[in-house]
Amino acid sequence: MSARSPILIAYDGSTAARAAVQQAGALFAPGRAIVLTVWEPALADFTLVPDATGLGTTMMPYDSTVFREVDKAAADHARDIAEDGKKLAVAAGLDARPLVVEDESETAQTIVHEADTHDAAAIVIGSRGLKGLRSRLLGSTSKHVLERSTRPVVVVRHPEDAESEQ
Repeated sequence: MSARSPILIAYDGSTAARAAVQQAGALFAPGRAIVLTVWEPALADFTLVPDATGLGTTMMPYDSTVFREVDKAAADHARDIAEDGKKLAVAAGLDARPLVVEDESETAQTIVHEADTHDAAAIVIGSRGLKGLRSRLLGSTSKHVLERSTRPVVVVRHPEDAESEQ
């Protein structure tokens, strides 16, 4: 990682992600940034339903064009989100560019992989502030990025978390 390496900001358009962009600007401006939006393709190209006999599952007929249209809409939406994040980053003083990537495994792993691919100086990610059982059941992308990344990771706490502790 060189002194000229960009930071990578994970951005999904949420309040936590917007706060992360603002904090990234405060910490790293006027540096370079990649605003990464990860999108999920259609879950499957077919639908499985339980077999009436209880012996297994059967495939339902499907129209593959529907899945392609859904994926295209999801990719277009992700591009819009990344562009929004880029605008926020530029307003925060960063030289930013958007990057949209299809998630092929799990979001945290995709974020770490893209940081490695682009030799990011650091990863900036928001925390949604999940607590208790919801946190255990849903997991935490920011936690998984922290566990897997060999690069510095800045986790920006969800703005409501800071307010609720005061």
